[in-house]
Amino acid sequence: MWYAGTNDQPGDYRHSGCAGCHVVYANDREPRHSLIWAKYGRDGQTATVDPTIAAKVDHATGQKEKGHPVEHAFTRAIPTAQCMNCHMHQPNIFLNSFLGYTMWDYESDAPHMWPAKQKYPTAAEVRATNDRNPEGAAARGKWADLEFLRNVYDLNPELKDTQFADYHGHGWNFRAILKRDREGNLLDAEGKIVAPDDPEKWRKAGEGKFVEPGANPGKTVHMMDIHAEKGLQCADCHFGQDSHGNGLIYGEVANAIEIGCKDCHGTVDQYPTLLTSGPAAPPNGTNLGLLRNPDGKRRFEWFIDADGNRVLIQRSIVDPKLEWRVSLVKDSVDRNSSRFNAKAARAKLMGTISDAGAVNWGPGVPKENRAHGDDKMACFTCHLSWTTSCGGCHLPIEANWKTSTHKYEGEETRNFATYNPQVARDEMFQLGRHQTTKGNIIAPVRSTSALVLSSTNVNRERIYIQQPPISSAGYSSQAFAPHFPHTVRTTETKTCTDCHLSANDDNNAIISQLLLLGTNFVNFVGLNAWTGLESGFEAVRVTEWEEPQAVIGSYLQKYAYPDFYRLHVERNRRELKEWTRGATFDKHLSGETDHNELFRNVVQGTKDRVGCLQLRGEYMFVAEGKGGFRAYDVASIANKGFSEPIVSAPFSPIGQDMHVSTTNATCMALPTNQNISVKRNDHIVKHIPENQEQAFRPIYRYAVITDSVEGLILVDIDTLSDGEFRNNFFKRAVTWNAGNILAGARHITLAGDIAYVTTKAGLAVIDLADPLHPKLTASLSLNDARASAIQFRFLWVSDAEGLKLFDVTDLRHPMPQPNGSVALANAQRIYLARTFAYVAGKQEGLVIVNITRPLAPAIYAKETFGGKMTDVEDVIIGSTNASLFAYVADGRNGLKVIQLTSPESQPNFYGFSPAPKPELIAWAQTPSPAVALSKGLDRDRGVDETGGQMAIFGRLGSRPFTRSEMERLFLTPKGVPFKVLDTPDMREYVPLRLSDR
Repeated sequence: MWYAGTNDQPGDYRHSGCAGCHVVYANDREPRHSLIWAKYGRDGQTATVDPTIAAKVDHATGQKEKGHPVEHAFTRAIPTAQCMNCHMHQPNIFLNSFLGYTMWDYESDAPHMWPAKQKYPTAAEVRATNDRNPEGAAARGKWADLEFLRNVYDLNPELKDTQFADYHGHGWNFRAILKRDREGNLLDAEGKIVAPDDPEKWRKAGEGKFVEPGANPGKTVHMMDIHAEKGLQCADCHFGQDSHGNGLIYGEVANAIEIGCKDCHGTVDQYPTLLTSGPAAPPNGTNLGLLRNPDGKRRFEWFIDADGNRVLIQRSIVDPKLEWRVSLVKDSVDRNSSRFNAKAARAKLMGTISDAGAVNWGPGVPKENRAHGDDKMACFTCHLSWTTSCGGCHLPIEANWKTSTHKYEGEETRNFATYNPQVARDEMFQLGRHQTTKGNIIAPVRSTSALVLSSTNVNRERIYIQQPPISSAGYSSQAFAPHFPHTVRTTETKTCTDCHLSANDDNNAIISQLLLLGTNFVNFVGLNAWTGLESGFEAVRVTEWEEPQAVIGSYLQKYAYPDFYRLHVERNRRELKEWTRGATFDKHLSGETDHNELFRNVVQGTKDRVGCLQLRGEYMFVAEGKGGFRAYDVASIANKGFSEPIVSAPFSPIGQDMHVSTTNATCMALPTNQNISVKRNDHIVKHIPENQEQAFRPIYRYAVITDSVEGLILVDIDTLSDGEFRNNFFKRAVTWNAGNILAGARHITLAGDIAYVTTKAGLAVIDLADPLHPKLTASLSLNDARASAIQFRFLWVSDAEGLKLFDVTDLRHPMPQPNGSVALANAQRIYLARTFAYVAGKQEGLVIVNITRPLAPAIYAKETFGGKMTDVEDVIIGSTNASLFAYVADGRNGLKVIQLTSPESQPNFYGFSPAPKPELIAWAQTPSPAVALSKGLDRDRGVDETGGQMAIFGRLGSRPFTRSEMERLFLTPKGVPFKVLDTPDMREYVPLRLSDR
C-alpha cells in the first residue's frame, strides 16, 4: 500500500497506507462485490456533503469529480471491491477467481473491444496508457479510452462469448468464467446445455443489470465462489490478523494466514470449534465466537433449529441486514441429517483401495484408513470448481523508456517492460504437494506467471526474444505453485473422475493434465515456427511482434490489426514471406506509429536432412542426418542488426564446438524443451538444502540422438547452461546399440527416463534411469514403425498400417491394444493435444483423430484444404491467447498455419478440448521440403512420466508428485489399474459400528 491508486479508472480508486483498505472508494456497482457500497457507483466519487469536494465537477466531462472516497471515515465494513484494487494481479495473489473472473484474452467478443479502424498510437499515447495500464495491447484497443473502459460492463447484454466485470484494476478487462462441459458447451445449474444463441443465457426475463447477493444471473452459471455469490466479502473470512499480520515476517503469503476451512465448517468428525487453525494462528487459535461486528452483534452464533439440529449463523461485517447459515461438514456426511449429501460423504469418508481394487466409504471406515483425510489433502482440492492458470506472460523490455516505478521508493529506471498475459486459461486442474508449513499435503496447483522475456535496444534491435529464464535452482521458469483458487462451489466441485481413472475410459487427457504431465494444448510457439527441411532448417515468422502477439492471418489479427490483416490476405495472398511492412515516415514525419517492420524467414543450411529439431532457450538442437548432431545459437534470430542470426559458434569453432559427428542422425529428443540448468540445481541441492528442492534426474543433462546405423547416442548439453565458456565442446557420453536392436532407428520419444525408439523392426523401449548404462526393457514388432507420442497411460505409434495403441501403465513394458488401432494410408509424425491426435498423413493431409476414449478412437477429419495440403510430414499444436493453432510441415508444399479454434468458428473455444474447426490462415514456401517441426514450449508440464521435476515450484517444500505418488491415484497396491464412477454406490457404504458410537 505504498502509493495511492492511479485514481482514474474503476478498480483503481484508492488511497495508500491504512486508508488503502479502511477508507472505501466506489469501484464496482456489482452488489455481490460491494454490498452496501455498490449504490455509490464505480467512479470514485464522494457521497458526502463536504463542501470542499461535494460540488466539485470535472469540467471535461461535466460529472462529479473522481478520485475521492465515498466518505472521509475509517471503517471495518470493507467490501471485496476494495480488496480487488490490489489482489487482481498475478504477483499480488490473483483473486479475481473469487468473483468468478480471470484476465481477458483479447479475443472473446473482439468486435466490441477493438476499433474498426486500426489505431496507430504515438509513443506519447503509448506511454500515457502504460502509466496506468502495463499491457502492451492496451494502447491499440478501445479500452485505452477511459470513458470506454468505465462502461465495458454495459456492453454485456450485447456480447456472445463472455461477460465483463465492472471493475478494471490496472485498466484491465476481466472476463467471467461460466459453467461448461469438457467440450466447451455452456451449462445451466442442472448441467443442461445452454445454446449459444439462447436470449436468456446472460439474463433471464425481468432480471436487471445487476442481481442481489444469493442470485445467479441468467441460465448460465457464473462460476464465482459460492461464498461471494451468497454475499460474503473478503473481510468475512480474513479477519484482523490476516489483514494486519501478527508482528512476524513471513517469507510466503500463505504462511501469514490465520483462518482455515475447518474453523467455520468443521470436519467429518466434529462441528467447528470456531478456533482459528491456519499456520499464522496463535497456539490455541483465536476464538471467532467472540468477534462482534460494527453494529455490536456477534459475527458467529450457534442456534438450535425446530428439528433439534445445531445451526451456525454468520453475519456480514459489511451489511448488517445480511446473514447466512454456515454449511457444516459433519451434517453433510450424516445419513440421519436433512443435509446429508451422498457425494460429499463418499468423498470425505472414502477408504483406501484394497489389493483387489475394492473400496468402501462411510463413517465405519477407520480414520487412519481414509483416503481423503484432511491430514492428507487440502479441503479445497475437491471443493474448488476451477483454477485460473497463467500459461505464460510475455515481458518485452524497451530500452531508454525512462520510467518512474509505482511502488517502494519510486526510483527511476531507464527500461520499461509491459506485462502481457498470453494464455490465461480456466479449464486446467492440476495437483501436487503443498508447502512444508502446510504439511506437504495434496493440494491444487496452478501455472503462475510463467514468463518469457524479450529485450529491444534503442536501435529497435531485438537482442533476445521470448526467452524463458532459468530459476536459481536450475528449474525452468514455467512456474507452478500450490494455490487456493477461492472458487468453492456446492454443485460444480471436482468429482472422482477428475482425479482417478474413469470407468468409461474417457479421461486419459484429464489425468495427464492433473498430474502435471502436460497436454500439449497450451504450448507456446512464439514469433517463429521452426521447420526442419531436406537440406536445412528454417525460422518462419508467424506472429506480430507487438502486443497482442496475434498469429498472422488469425481471427485476433483481423480485429486487433485490421490493416495488417488486409495486407496479409490481399497483398500477400496469405503467404508468409520476406518483406518490410510500414513506413519510414508517417504523417507526423516520424517512424513511431507505423514503423518499418522487417519480416524475415531465416534459412540455415545443413549437410543433410533435418529429421528432428528442438528449440530450447537460445539454442536449436538438430539431428541432421549425415551431418550428425549439432546445436545452433539462435539467440539473435529476430535481431535485424545481425546479418547471420543463426550461427554454429558465436565467435569461432576453436573456442566452441557444439557438434557431434554420427553416421546418420535421424532424430533427437530432449528430456524437456523448457530452459534448465542441471549444474545450478546440483549446487542448490548440495549446498542449500534448506531450499528443499528436488534434484534433477540424471537424464536431464543429455540430448538423446537416434542414428540409423549406430543406435542411441547421448550428448551432455548442460555445458551450454553452466556458465563456463571453456567447456562448450560436445562429446559423446555413450553410444549404445546392443545386439543391433536399434538398426534403422528413425524416431525417439522421451518420457522421463524411458526412451521409445521406432526402428526397422518395430518399437524398442530403453530405460535411461542410468543414462550411461542404457537397458533394453521391451522390443515389439511393427510394420515399418515411424514415430510415437505418449499421453499418460497410452503410447501411440505410427507404422505402415496406421496408428497403433499401447498401454504404458508400466512405462517399461508397453502392452498392445488392438482396439485402439486406426487404419491410415501413410501415417507419419503424431502430436497429441488433449483429446485429439493430430497425425501427419502425407497424401491424406492432416488427420485428426478423437482419442477421448483411447481404446475407441474415431477419425474426426482428414483435411487437405481442397488439395492444398497433400504431403504432410509433421504437425505441432500451440495456443495463442484464446485460440488454438496447428503448424504443419507439408513436405514439398512448405509450411502451413491452421487456426483450429476461434470465437468465430467454434463458440465452445473455452472448453477443455473443443472440437477443432480447421481454417488455413497462412502458408510459407520453403527452399526444400518441410519434414519436421520444433515443438512449442511446454507450458503445462511440470514433471515427467517417471517423476522428474523440470519446472520451478513457488512455495518452500512444494513439488509435483513422484511416480509412486502418481500411481496411488490409479493403481491398486498390487499395481492393477482401478476405475471409478462419479455416482455413489450405496452398497459400498459402511455405517458406524455400534462400538464406535
